[in-house]
Amino acid sequence: MGFSVSDELLGTVAPIVVYWLYSGIYVALSSLERYRLHSKAEEEEKNLVSKSTVVKGVLLQQVVQAAVAILLFTVTGSDAEADKAQQFSLLVLFRQFVIAMIILDTWQYFMHRYMHHNKFLYKHIHSQHHRLIVPYAYGALYNHPVEGLLLDTIGGALSFLISGMSPRTSIFFFSFATIKTVDDHCGLCLPGNLFHIVFKNNSAYHDVHHQLYGSKFNFSQPFFSVWDRILGTYMPYSLEKREGGGFEARPTKEFKDD
Repeated sequence: MGFSVSDELLGTVAPIVVYWLYSGIYVALSSLERYRLHSKAEEEEKNLVSKSTVVKGVLLQQVVQAAVAILLFTVTGSDAEADKAQQFSLLVLFRQFVIAMIILDTWQYFMHRYMHHNKFLYKHIHSQHHRLIVPYAYGALYNHPVEGLLLDTIGGALSFLISGMSPRTSIFFFSFATIKTVDDHCGLCLPGNLFHIVFKNNSAYHDVHHQLYGSKFNFSQPFFSVWDRILGTYMPYSLEKREGGGFEARPTKEFKDD
């Protein structure tokens, strides 16, 4: 009898493994100063939390997410039941991905924005993530545990349930969402990066939000920038070459003058 791994287990573990593997790629590339949005020296000088603390915080969030995923899969039924109920179809898969992306984006935009505008929530919860003024890949999920639960875990659960995806589909969706989130925090603008070509919401877009001048703008994450544009929280910027090498996301003149 061969060993098999359930879709539920893969759906729980795969995003965690993908997070550290993809982050590792960016760690290896982080010495490429000509593609960085901030210099290595600036990263060390501006960030307000040690990298060991960041790693511990991310691991804690991933444990909570894994526990919620197991509970969710248990409540919604087994992978065998889901596979019987759902005939595989690329059209169905595409529809579920799009619905899940819209749900996750909508949830995260409004929760994220509220955490910035509510002084208590920002001071005691969301400000932990903004200790990384210069974001880097494996700090993408460095959040207060309460924020991790509200923003990422519940948002992910809602996108899973409302889209109607099976545990098998969720393996691919949440691995994709994880890669996108890591990419948004990587702090690099690499030539040919497909995420930067396909999505306007990318590492430069999110870097603006992590700076003091952009903290009330560019709340959208992780996929689209639609809510920012509709609700007037979009900060336009240009990507300029930085003196000494690399790039800088600079807000346009009207925002500089505000």
